[in-house]
Amino acid sequence: MSALNLDTWRDLPAAQQPEWPDRGALDDVVTELRGLPPLVFAGECDRLKDELAAVARGEAFVLQGGDCAETFAGATADNVRNKIKTLLQMAIVLTYAGRVPVVKIGRLAGQFAKPRSKNTETRDGVELPAYRGDMVNGFEFTEASRVPDPGRLLRAYHSSAVTLNLARAFTKGGYADLRQVHAWNQDFVAGSPAGQRYERLAREIDQALAFMSACGAEPAEFHTVEFYSSHEALILDYDHAMTRIDSRTGLPYDVSAHMVWIGERTRQLDHAHVEFFSKIRNPIGVKLGPTTTADEALTLVEKLNPANEPGRLTFISRMGAGKVRDALPPLVEKVTASGAVVTWICDPMHGNTFEAAGGYKTRRLEDVIDEVTGFFEVHRALGTHPGGIHIEFTGDDVTECVGGGHQILEEDLALRYETACDPRLNRSQSLDLAFRVAELYRGD
Repeated sequence: MSALNLDTWRDLPAAQQPEWPDRGALDDVVTELRGLPPLVFAGECDRLKDELAAVARGEAFVLQGGDCAETFAGATADNVRNKIKTLLQMAIVLTYAGRVPVVKIGRLAGQFAKPRSKNTETRDGVELPAYRGDMVNGFEFTEASRVPDPGRLLRAYHSSAVTLNLARAFTKGGYADLRQVHAWNQDFVAGSPAGQRYERLAREIDQALAFMSACGAEPAEFHTVEFYSSHEALILDYDHAMTRIDSRTGLPYDVSAHMVWIGERTRQLDHAHVEFFSKIRNPIGVKLGPTTTADEALTLVEKLNPANEPGRLTFISRMGAGKVRDALPPLVEKVTASGAVVTWICDPMHGNTFEAAGGYKTRRLEDVIDEVTGFFEVHRALGTHPGGIHIEFTGDDVTECVGGGHQILEEDLALRYETACDPRLNRSQSLDLAFRVAELYRGD
Protein backbone atom coordinates (compact mmCIF):
# COMPACT_ATOMS: atom_id res chain seq x y z
CA MET A 1 0.00 0.00 0.00
CA SER A 2 2.94 2.31 0.49
CA ALA A 3 3.38 2.33 -3.32
CA LEU A 4 0.04 4.19 -3.44
CA ASN A 5 1.30 6.74 -0.89
CA LEU A 6 -1.33 5.71 1.66
CA ASP A 7 1.05 6.51 4.52
CA THR A 8 1.56 10.21 3.78
CA TRP A 9 -0.86 11.14 6.58
CA ARG A 10 1.70 9.91 9.11
CA ASP A 11 3.93 12.90 8.34
CA LEU A 12 1.21 15.39 9.32
CA PRO A 13 -0.38 16.48 12.62
CA ALA A 14 -3.30 14.22 13.59
CA ALA A 15 -5.92 15.70 15.91
CA GLN A 16 -7.99 13.70 18.40
CA GLN A 17 -5.77 10.59 18.41
CA PRO A 18 -5.39 8.49 21.59
CA GLU A 19 -2.14 8.53 23.52
CA TRP A 20 -1.48 4.80 23.25
CA PRO A 21 0.76 3.75 26.16
CA ASP A 22 2.33 0.83 24.26
CA ARG A 23 3.13 1.41 20.57
CA GLY A 24 4.32 -2.17 20.22
CA ALA A 25 0.90 -3.48 21.29
CA LEU A 26 -0.74 -1.09 18.81
CA ASP A 27 1.50 -2.34 16.00
CA ASP A 28 0.54 -5.94 16.78
CA VAL A 29 -3.17 -5.07 16.65
CA VAL A 30 -2.79 -3.16 13.39
CA THR A 31 -1.00 -6.15 11.85
CA GLU A 32 -3.84 -8.44 12.91
CA LEU A 33 -6.48 -6.02 11.54
CA ARG A 34 -4.72 -5.95 8.17
CA GLY A 35 -5.22 -9.72 7.86
CA LEU A 36 -8.92 -9.73 8.71
CA PRO A 37 -11.66 -9.90 6.03
CA PRO A 38 -13.28 -6.68 4.83
CA LEU A 39 -16.47 -5.61 6.59
CA VAL A 40 -17.86 -4.16 3.34
CA PHE A 41 -16.88 -4.51 -0.30
CA ALA A 42 -15.59 -1.92 -2.74
CA GLY A 43 -18.46 -2.61 -5.14
CA GLU A 44 -20.95 -1.76 -2.41
CA CYS A 45 -19.11 1.51 -1.75
CA ASP A 46 -19.32 2.33 -5.46
CA ARG A 47 -23.06 1.60 -5.46
CA LEU A 48 -23.54 4.03 -2.57
CA LYS A 49 -21.43 6.59 -4.47
CA ASP A 50 -23.83 6.24 -7.43
CA GLU A 51 -26.83 6.76 -5.14
CA LEU A 52 -25.23 9.84 -3.57
CA ALA A 53 -24.60 11.18 -7.07
CA ALA A 54 -28.37 10.93 -7.63
CA VAL A 55 -28.85 12.95 -4.44
CA ALA A 56 -26.48 15.62 -5.76
CA ARG A 57 -28.63 15.79 -8.93
CA GLY A 58 -31.76 16.30 -6.82
CA GLU A 59 -33.12 12.82 -7.58
CA ALA A 60 -32.87 11.27 -4.10
CA PHE A 61 -32.69 12.11 -0.38
CA VAL A 62 -30.31 10.83 2.32
CA LEU A 63 -31.44 9.58 5.71
CA GLN A 64 -28.32 8.97 7.81
CA GLY A 65 -28.59 8.20 11.49
CA GLY A 66 -27.86 6.08 14.50
CA ASP A 67 -26.01 6.23 17.79
CA CYS A 68 -23.86 9.12 18.86
CA ALA A 69 -21.34 6.54 20.03
CA GLU A 70 -21.97 2.82 19.72
CA THR A 71 -20.95 0.56 22.58
CA PHE A 72 -19.78 -3.02 22.50
CA ALA A 73 -22.57 -3.94 24.91
CA GLY A 74 -25.10 -2.41 22.51
CA ALA A 75 -24.34 -4.80 19.63
CA THR A 76 -27.39 -6.95 20.38
CA ALA A 77 -30.14 -8.17 18.07
CA ASP A 78 -32.77 -6.09 19.87
CA ASN A 79 -30.77 -2.84 19.74
CA VAL A 80 -29.79 -3.21 16.10
CA ARG A 81 -33.33 -4.22 15.11
CA ASN A 82 -34.89 -1.25 16.90
CA LYS A 83 -32.53 1.23 15.21
CA ILE A 84 -33.14 -0.25 11.77
CA LYS A 85 -36.88 -0.37 12.40
CA THR A 86 -36.93 3.34 13.27
CA LEU A 87 -34.76 4.25 10.27
CA LEU A 88 -37.08 2.28 7.94
CA GLN A 89 -40.15 3.94 9.44
CA MET A 90 -38.64 7.38 8.85
CA ALA A 91 -37.59 6.40 5.33
CA ILE A 92 -41.03 5.34 4.11
CA VAL A 93 -42.51 8.68 5.19
CA LEU A 94 -39.72 10.62 3.46
CA THR A 95 -39.88 8.47 0.32
CA TYR A 96 -43.58 9.08 -0.13
CA ALA A 97 -43.46 12.77 0.74
CA GLY A 98 -40.46 13.56 -1.45
CA ARG A 99 -41.47 11.25 -4.32
CA VAL A 100 -37.78 10.31 -4.51
CA PRO A 101 -35.75 7.31 -3.32
CA VAL A 102 -34.29 7.60 0.18
CA VAL A 103 -30.69 6.49 0.61
CA LYS A 104 -30.52 4.74 3.99
CA ILE A 105 -27.19 5.03 5.80
CA GLY A 106 -26.68 3.99 9.42
CA ARG A 107 -24.30 5.57 11.92
CA LEU A 108 -23.79 1.94 12.65
CA ALA A 109 -21.21 -0.87 12.75
CA GLY A 110 -18.17 1.29 13.41
CA GLN A 111 -19.22 4.45 15.27
CA PHE A 112 -17.12 3.52 18.31
CA ALA A 113 -14.86 6.59 18.65
CA LYS A 114 -15.68 10.17 19.62
CA PRO A 115 -13.70 13.42 19.47
CA ARG A 116 -13.55 15.31 22.76
CA SER A 117 -13.17 19.00 23.55
CA LYS A 118 -10.77 18.17 26.43
CA ASN A 119 -8.21 15.41 26.83
CA THR A 120 -9.14 14.82 30.46
CA GLU A 121 -12.24 14.71 32.65
CA THR A 122 -12.37 15.74 36.31
CA ARG A 123 -14.87 14.45 38.87
CA ASP A 124 -14.70 15.25 42.58
CA GLY A 125 -11.12 16.43 42.18
CA VAL A 126 -10.01 13.29 40.32
CA GLU A 127 -8.63 13.87 36.81
CA LEU A 128 -8.57 11.00 34.30
CA PRO A 129 -8.28 10.71 30.49
CA ALA A 130 -11.53 11.54 28.71
CA TYR A 131 -13.72 8.72 27.40
CA ARG A 132 -13.05 8.54 23.65
CA GLY A 133 -15.43 5.75 22.77
CA ASP A 134 -15.37 1.99 23.29
CA MET A 135 -12.81 1.65 20.48
CA VAL A 136 -10.27 3.48 22.67
CA ASN A 137 -11.09 3.18 26.39
CA GLY A 138 -13.87 2.44 28.87
CA PHE A 139 -16.76 4.64 29.96
CA GLU A 140 -16.34 3.74 33.64
CA PHE A 141 -14.59 6.54 35.54
CA THR A 142 -11.61 4.57 36.85
CA GLU A 143 -7.91 4.81 36.11
CA ALA A 144 -7.76 1.30 34.67
CA SER A 145 -10.82 1.81 32.46
CA ARG A 146 -9.65 5.10 30.96
CA VAL A 147 -6.22 3.90 29.78
CA PRO A 148 -6.31 3.66 25.93
CA ASP A 149 -6.18 -0.04 24.99
CA PRO A 150 -5.24 -1.04 21.39
CA GLY A 151 -7.01 -4.37 21.90
CA ARG A 152 -10.27 -2.43 21.73
CA LEU A 153 -9.65 -1.81 18.01
CA LEU A 154 -10.05 -5.56 17.46
CA ARG A 155 -13.20 -5.61 19.57
CA ALA A 156 -14.54 -2.74 17.45
CA TYR A 157 -13.91 -4.77 14.29
CA HIS A 158 -15.69 -7.85 15.63
CA SER A 159 -18.57 -5.84 17.09
CA SER A 160 -18.97 -4.10 13.71
CA ALA A 161 -19.04 -7.46 11.95
CA VAL A 162 -21.82 -8.71 14.26
CA THR A 163 -23.81 -5.52 13.78
CA LEU A 164 -23.47 -5.59 9.97
CA ASN A 165 -24.49 -9.22 9.89
CA LEU A 166 -27.64 -8.38 11.85
CA ALA A 167 -28.36 -5.34 9.68
CA ARG A 168 -28.09 -7.40 6.50
CA ALA A 169 -30.35 -10.09 7.94
CA PHE A 170 -33.02 -7.59 8.95
CA THR A 171 -32.98 -5.64 5.68
CA LYS A 172 -32.86 -8.67 3.38
CA GLY A 173 -34.82 -11.25 5.36
CA GLY A 174 -38.38 -9.89 5.16
CA TYR A 175 -38.26 -7.61 8.20
CA ALA A 176 -38.07 -4.54 5.93
CA ASP A 177 -41.26 -5.38 3.99
CA LEU A 178 -42.88 -2.09 3.01
CA ARG A 179 -46.36 -3.00 4.22
CA GLN A 180 -45.04 -4.13 7.58
CA VAL A 181 -43.07 -0.90 8.03
CA HIS A 182 -46.13 1.14 7.11
CA ALA A 183 -48.20 -0.78 9.67
CA TRP A 184 -45.66 0.27 12.33
CA ASN A 185 -46.15 3.89 11.24
CA GLN A 186 -49.92 3.55 11.45
CA ASP A 187 -49.51 2.35 15.03
CA PHE A 188 -47.28 5.35 15.76
CA VAL A 189 -49.75 7.83 14.26
CA ALA A 190 -52.65 6.28 16.16
CA GLY A 191 -50.80 6.52 19.47
CA SER A 192 -49.06 9.86 18.97
CA PRO A 193 -50.34 13.07 20.58
CA ALA A 194 -49.43 14.70 17.26
CA GLY A 195 -51.15 11.88 15.36
CA GLN A 196 -53.79 14.04 13.70
CA ARG A 197 -51.07 16.15 12.13
CA TYR A 198 -49.56 13.06 10.51
CA GLU A 199 -52.75 11.14 9.77
CA ARG A 200 -53.29 12.60 6.30
CA LEU A 201 -49.85 11.57 5.09
CA ALA A 202 -50.17 8.09 6.63
CA ARG A 203 -53.58 7.68 4.97
CA GLU A 204 -52.15 8.70 1.58
CA ILE A 205 -49.39 6.09 1.90
CA ASP A 206 -51.99 3.48 2.84
CA GLN A 207 -54.06 4.30 -0.25
CA ALA A 208 -51.00 4.17 -2.51
CA LEU A 209 -50.02 0.74 -1.20
CA ALA A 210 -53.59 -0.53 -1.56
CA PHE A 211 -53.72 0.73 -5.16
CA MET A 212 -50.45 -0.98 -6.05
CA SER A 213 -51.62 -4.20 -4.42
CA ALA A 214 -54.87 -4.09 -6.39
CA CYS A 215 -52.83 -3.70 -9.59
CA GLY A 216 -50.83 -6.78 -8.67
CA ALA A 217 -47.61 -4.82 -8.31
CA GLU A 218 -45.08 -6.78 -6.26
CA PRO A 219 -41.62 -5.32 -6.97
CA ALA A 220 -38.68 -6.80 -5.09
CA GLU A 221 -38.09 -3.35 -3.56
CA PHE A 222 -41.25 -3.90 -1.48
CA HIS A 223 -39.54 -6.65 0.49
CA THR A 224 -35.87 -5.71 0.90
CA VAL A 225 -33.90 -2.47 1.10
CA GLU A 226 -30.35 -1.35 0.47
CA PHE A 227 -28.76 -0.34 3.75
CA TYR A 228 -25.30 1.19 4.12
CA SER A 229 -22.96 1.64 7.08
CA SER A 230 -20.96 4.75 8.00
CA HIS A 231 -18.87 6.18 10.81
CA GLU A 232 -16.55 9.04 11.60
CA ALA A 233 -13.11 7.72 10.64
CA LEU A 234 -11.48 9.27 13.68
CA ILE A 235 -8.87 6.73 14.78
CA LEU A 236 -6.56 6.72 11.78
CA ASP A 237 -4.59 3.62 12.82
CA TYR A 238 -7.84 1.61 12.64
CA ASP A 239 -9.16 2.96 9.34
CA HIS A 240 -5.75 2.78 7.69
CA ALA A 241 -5.41 -0.85 8.82
CA MET A 242 -8.87 -1.54 7.32
CA THR A 243 -7.90 -0.13 3.93
CA ARG A 244 -7.61 -2.72 1.15
CA ILE A 245 -6.70 -2.60 -2.54
CA ASP A 246 -9.73 -3.45 -4.69
CA SER A 247 -8.94 -6.39 -6.98
CA ARG A 248 -11.15 -4.96 -9.76
CA THR A 249 -9.57 -1.52 -9.99
CA GLY A 250 -6.33 -1.57 -8.01
CA LEU A 251 -7.64 1.36 -5.94
CA PRO A 252 -7.71 1.66 -2.11
CA TYR A 253 -10.97 1.49 -0.16
CA ASP A 254 -11.52 1.78 3.60
CA VAL A 255 -13.54 -1.42 3.97
CA SER A 256 -14.55 -0.73 7.58
CA ALA A 257 -17.70 1.05 6.25
CA HIS A 258 -19.38 2.06 3.01
CA MET A 259 -19.04 5.76 3.84
CA VAL A 260 -16.72 7.50 6.28
CA TRP A 261 -16.63 11.14 7.30
CA ILE A 262 -14.27 13.74 8.77
CA GLY A 263 -15.54 15.57 11.84
CA GLU A 264 -15.64 19.30 12.50
CA ARG A 265 -12.67 18.97 14.86
CA THR A 266 -10.44 17.10 12.38
CA ARG A 267 -11.07 18.82 9.02
CA GLN A 268 -7.88 20.96 9.16
CA LEU A 269 -6.68 21.28 5.57
CA ASP A 270 -3.03 20.50 6.36
CA HIS A 271 -3.67 17.68 8.85
CA ALA A 272 -3.70 13.91 8.69
CA HIS A 273 -7.42 13.18 8.32
CA VAL A 274 -7.88 15.20 5.13
CA GLU A 275 -4.69 13.66 3.72
CA PHE A 276 -5.83 10.09 4.48
CA PHE A 277 -9.30 10.68 3.06
CA SER A 278 -7.82 12.08 -0.14
CA LYS A 279 -6.32 8.62 -0.83
CA ILE A 280 -9.31 6.29 -0.29
CA ARG A 281 -12.05 5.81 -2.90
CA ASN A 282 -15.11 5.47 -0.64
CA PRO A 283 -17.83 8.08 -0.73
CA ILE A 284 -16.75 10.49 2.02
CA GLY A 285 -18.28 13.26 4.10
CA VAL A 286 -16.98 16.34 5.87
CA LYS A 287 -18.77 18.07 8.76
CA LEU A 288 -18.89 21.85 8.33
CA GLY A 289 -19.58 24.02 11.39
CA PRO A 290 -20.61 27.69 11.49
CA THR A 291 -17.01 28.99 11.38
CA THR A 292 -16.31 27.31 8.02
CA THR A 293 -15.42 29.79 5.27
CA ALA A 294 -16.30 29.38 1.62
CA ASP A 295 -12.58 29.30 0.77
CA GLU A 296 -12.07 26.40 3.22
CA ALA A 297 -14.97 24.52 1.64
CA LEU A 298 -13.54 25.09 -1.86
CA THR A 299 -10.11 23.90 -0.76
CA LEU A 300 -11.66 20.76 0.73
CA VAL A 301 -13.32 20.12 -2.63
CA GLU A 302 -9.99 20.53 -4.45
CA LYS A 303 -8.18 18.25 -1.99
CA LEU A 304 -10.80 15.53 -1.59
CA ASN A 305 -12.52 15.43 -4.98
CA PRO A 306 -10.14 16.91 -7.58
CA ALA A 307 -11.80 14.92 -10.39
CA ASN A 308 -15.23 16.33 -9.39
CA GLU A 309 -16.66 12.81 -9.25
CA PRO A 310 -20.43 12.90 -8.50
CA GLY A 311 -21.30 11.14 -5.23
CA ARG A 312 -17.73 11.21 -3.95
CA LEU A 313 -18.04 14.18 -1.55
CA THR A 314 -20.84 15.04 0.87
CA PHE A 315 -20.81 18.21 2.95
CA ILE A 316 -22.67 17.73 6.24
CA SER A 317 -23.54 21.14 7.68
CA ARG A 318 -23.88 21.39 11.48
CA MET A 319 -24.46 25.07 12.12
CA GLY A 320 -27.02 25.37 14.91
CA ALA A 321 -30.59 26.58 14.52
CA GLY A 322 -29.62 30.19 15.21
CA LYS A 323 -26.78 30.27 12.67
CA VAL A 324 -27.74 28.07 9.73
CA ARG A 325 -29.61 30.76 7.79
CA ASP A 326 -26.59 33.08 7.88
CA ALA A 327 -23.63 30.69 7.83
CA LEU A 328 -24.76 28.18 5.20
CA PRO A 329 -25.70 30.36 2.17
CA PRO A 330 -22.17 31.63 1.35
CA LEU A 331 -20.85 28.04 1.39
CA VAL A 332 -23.56 26.61 -0.84
CA GLU A 333 -23.47 29.61 -3.17
CA LYS A 334 -19.70 29.63 -3.76
CA VAL A 335 -19.27 25.86 -3.95
CA THR A 336 -22.13 25.66 -6.46
CA ALA A 337 -20.73 28.57 -8.49
CA SER A 338 -17.37 26.78 -8.69
CA GLY A 339 -19.01 23.91 -10.57
CA ALA A 340 -18.21 21.40 -7.82
CA VAL A 341 -20.65 18.49 -7.58
CA VAL A 342 -21.34 18.13 -3.86
CA THR A 343 -24.12 16.39 -1.92
CA TRP A 344 -25.45 18.66 0.85
CA ILE A 345 -27.02 17.18 3.96
CA CYS A 346 -27.91 18.67 7.35
CA ASP A 347 -26.76 17.51 10.79
CA PRO A 348 -29.23 19.40 13.01
CA MET A 349 -27.97 17.78 16.23
CA HIS A 350 -24.45 18.95 17.00
CA GLY A 351 -25.02 22.69 16.85
CA ASN A 352 -27.99 22.56 19.22
CA THR A 353 -26.64 21.00 22.40
CA PHE A 354 -27.06 22.69 25.79
CA GLU A 355 -26.78 21.73 29.44
CA ALA A 356 -30.07 21.34 31.30
CA ALA A 357 -30.53 22.46 34.89
CA GLY A 358 -29.77 18.96 36.21
CA GLY A 359 -26.40 18.90 34.44
CA TYR A 360 -27.56 16.67 31.59
CA LYS A 361 -26.36 17.51 28.09
CA THR A 362 -29.48 17.68 25.91
CA ARG A 363 -31.13 19.05 22.76
CA ARG A 364 -34.58 20.45 22.00
CA LEU A 365 -36.45 18.69 19.23
CA GLU A 366 -37.84 22.07 18.11
CA ASP A 367 -34.28 23.39 17.66
CA VAL A 368 -33.44 20.31 15.59
CA ILE A 369 -36.51 20.90 13.42
CA ASP A 370 -35.72 24.61 13.15
CA GLU A 371 -32.22 23.90 11.82
CA VAL A 372 -33.60 21.48 9.23
CA THR A 373 -36.18 24.13 8.28
CA GLY A 374 -33.40 26.71 7.85
CA PHE A 375 -31.41 24.20 5.77
CA PHE A 376 -34.39 23.75 3.41
CA GLU A 377 -34.97 27.50 3.25
CA VAL A 378 -31.36 28.17 2.25
CA HIS A 379 -31.37 25.58 -0.53
CA ARG A 380 -34.77 26.62 -1.83
CA ALA A 381 -33.64 30.28 -1.97
CA LEU A 382 -30.48 29.31 -3.90
CA GLY A 383 -32.16 26.80 -6.20
CA THR A 384 -30.06 23.92 -4.87
CA HIS A 385 -31.13 20.55 -3.50
CA PRO A 386 -31.52 19.94 0.27
CA GLY A 387 -30.07 16.48 0.04
CA GLY A 388 -30.78 14.87 3.39
CA ILE A 389 -30.48 14.75 7.16
CA HIS A 390 -27.86 13.23 9.48
CA ILE A 391 -29.16 12.59 12.99
CA GLU A 392 -28.29 10.87 16.25
CA PHE A 393 -31.15 8.63 17.33
CA THR A 394 -31.96 5.33 18.95
CA GLY A 395 -34.87 2.96 18.52
CA ASP A 396 -35.40 2.87 22.29
CA ASP A 397 -37.61 5.02 24.53
CA VAL A 398 -34.77 6.98 26.10
CA THR A 399 -35.16 10.43 27.65
CA GLU A 400 -32.15 12.35 26.36
CA CYS A 401 -33.64 15.14 24.21
CA VAL A 402 -36.52 17.38 25.29
CA GLY A 403 -39.75 17.99 23.38
CA GLY A 404 -41.70 15.83 20.95
CA GLY A 405 -45.31 14.72 20.69
CA HIS A 406 -44.82 12.56 23.78
CA GLN A 407 -43.41 15.55 25.59
CA ILE A 408 -40.14 15.05 27.45
CA LEU A 409 -39.32 17.84 29.91
CA GLU A 410 -35.93 18.71 31.37
CA GLU A 411 -36.96 17.12 34.66
CA ASP A 412 -37.65 13.85 32.78
CA LEU A 413 -34.09 13.49 31.46
CA ALA A 414 -32.90 11.40 34.41
CA LEU A 415 -35.53 8.69 33.77
CA ARG A 416 -33.66 6.96 30.90
CA TYR A 417 -30.52 8.93 30.05
CA GLU A 418 -28.45 6.10 28.57
CA THR A 419 -26.17 7.61 25.93
CA ALA A 420 -22.42 7.02 26.11
CA CYS A 421 -21.79 10.53 24.85
CA ASP A 422 -24.27 12.96 23.23
CA PRO A 423 -28.09 12.98 23.62
CA ARG A 424 -30.08 11.08 20.98
CA LEU A 425 -33.65 11.39 19.73
CA ASN A 426 -35.79 8.48 20.86
CA ARG A 427 -38.03 6.51 18.51
CA SER A 428 -41.06 8.78 18.93
CA GLN A 429 -39.04 11.97 18.47
CA SER A 430 -37.33 10.50 15.39
CA LEU A 431 -40.69 9.77 13.78
CA ASP A 432 -41.94 13.23 14.75
CA LEU A 433 -38.92 14.60 12.91
CA ALA A 434 -39.55 12.41 9.84
CA PHE A 435 -43.13 13.64 9.47
CA ARG A 436 -42.05 17.27 9.97
CA VAL A 437 -39.27 16.90 7.35
CA ALA A 438 -41.84 15.31 5.03
CA GLU A 439 -43.98 18.43 5.42
CA LEU A 440 -40.97 20.59 4.55
CA TYR A 441 -40.21 18.49 1.50
CA ARG A 442 -43.80 18.82 0.27
CA GLY A 443 -43.90 22.51 1.08
CA ASP A 444 -46.86 22.02 3.47
